[in-house]
Amino acid sequence: MGPGGPGSGWPLAGTLLVAVAASMVAGGEDCLWYVDRNGSWHPGFDCDYFTFCCGTCHQRYCCQDPLRLLTERQQRHCLAF
Repeated sequence: MGPGGPGSGWPLAGTLLVAVAASMVAGGEDCLWYVDRNGSWHPGFDCDYFTFCCGTCHQRYCCQDPLRLLTERQQRHCLAF
């Protein structure tokens, strides 16, 4: 069987590749200040090593899931709207 067949390491390798790529992209990607749904202002904060800013425009937290990554560009977009 070729790549991706049963028992191959391709799904794990793909997951690791996504995590490494996200961590490289997320270098310096900390949570910027934001305003929650109640209108309360929250100051920006730094995430620990190997964690990213995650969440939504109105609620932010640090996590290790690259699929929940909220980039600084996306955060700035939240501020514009």
